Amino acid sequence: MSTSLLHQSIPPFLTSPSPSVSSSQLINLSFYLNPSIEKHHCYKRPTVTVNLKKKNPWLDPFDYGEDPEMENGSLYSEGKQDEDPRPPENPNNPYGFLKFPYGYNVEIASLGSKIRGDVRRCCCVISGGVYENLLFFPAIQLIKDRYPGVQVDVIASPRGKQTFELNKNVRWANAYDLDNDFPDPGEYADMLGILKGRYYDMVLSTKLAGIGHAAFLFMTTANERVSYIYPNVNAAGAGLMLSETFTPDSLNLSDGGYSMYAQMLDWLGRPRNKVARHPVPPLKVSISRKLKDVVEMKYKTSGAQKGKYIVVHGIQSDSQASMQSEGDTDSLLPLQVWAEIAKGTRGIKPLFVIPHEKVREDVEEIVGEDASIVLITTPGQLAALINDSIGVIATNTAAIQLANARDKPSVALFSSEEKGRLFVPSAEEKRCVIISSKTGKLVDIDIEDVTNAIQIFEGSLALV
Repeated sequence: MSTSLLHQSIPPFLTSPSPSVSSSQLINLSFYLNPSIEKHHCYKRPTVTVNLKKKNPWLDPFDYGEDPEMENGSLYSEGKQDEDPRPPENPNNPYGFLKFPYGYNVEIASLGSKIRGDVRRCCCVISGGVYENLLFFPAIQLIKDRYPGVQVDVIASPRGKQTFELNKNVRWANAYDLDNDFPDPGEYADMLGILKGRYYDMVLSTKLAGIGHAAFLFMTTANERVSYIYPNVNAAGAGLMLSETFTPDSLNLSDGGYSMYAQMLDWLGRPRNKVARHPVPPLKVSISRKLKDVVEMKYKTSGAQKGKYIVVHGIQSDSQASMQSEGDTDSLLPLQVWAEIAKGTRGIKPLFVIPHEKVREDVEEIVGEDASIVLITTPGQLAALINDSIGVIATNTAAIQLANARDKPSVALFSSEEKGRLFVPSAEEKRCVIISSKTGKLVDIDIEDVTNAIQIFEGSLALV
């Protein structure tokens, strides 16, 4: 009898639902823990913050963002962060003082830095090729403006890494194939160890994260882990390991064109701690003297002179150095069309940029043996070539964005008018003439319209 009573006294915990707790019991519990809280505060917060955006619903379903009525009341928690107070290392010191990492200098770190959420080291994990990494330059500049003294590192694909020779704000750039769904275990562990050993305060990722990529970011032990996530069920569980998430409209982030990182830029420039919203800076690139000298020797060898040629970019090829966007696959023209366009340059020398040496013979055969041809495979050399030119005639490749970054006039050829507005907003301010195909296919573009648009370079040639 005692045995049966014992079994009846234990409820089946796997099948019975857990008892619910009413809101009144929670309020009474808060009075018990903190009697100084007034009664009207307990009912005020849900009505005030119910319409605010949740920071991350995966971490806390009851977190409705920052309380607009909360005031820290301390000067240490307002404004931007200060420069890093850590003293510089002395390489001549035989005892190795001050060799501890940035994340563990609690003796000289201010309390305000913890409240403000200062970022001393930031890592940007950027997916895609040259085009996608180039459009991330305004985000890097925004990080530098928002967090003074921050050190920015980049993890990108081998092709995307080449872009950051044009960015003076990046300290280190590491090559890692982010688009590989099944990475090599050795490379995966090595990259994870590198990121973990650098003690980042913030990690930004443009790769659509599932639970696998979110775990990779989580294991970096950064305080802020910010990433795009899949807009479907593949994002399940990713938000548990991320502090901030963005959901794009499609599976391909590059479909957003020039504003493909708009959600992340809006979050980076948000007003916080009495710091006004930061405007998004324009796309700018920096070209070193070494790059300029190398490229100048290249185009002079091909028969072109500085300030007296126009760059022709976007020749159809299977080379990875074409520098086209993943959001616009129809962005290369065959050589026959380029030969017709070159006939209407009206005395201005066209300089054909080839992505591979095997294309040289085709250009000489179709355009002519006297054509000026230069082999350019890196975005740095392409930027230096555009910098010494009159302007650019190109399809939707990185050449158009580099021309806008260097304030050069350009003629951009697109498969549709919608693509043109998407990838080159405010084209008139950037001195860019957009020519779109009427059939939706780039190969059917009107040659006469392109020839008439080349007149934009005649004024620039007169100023040389």
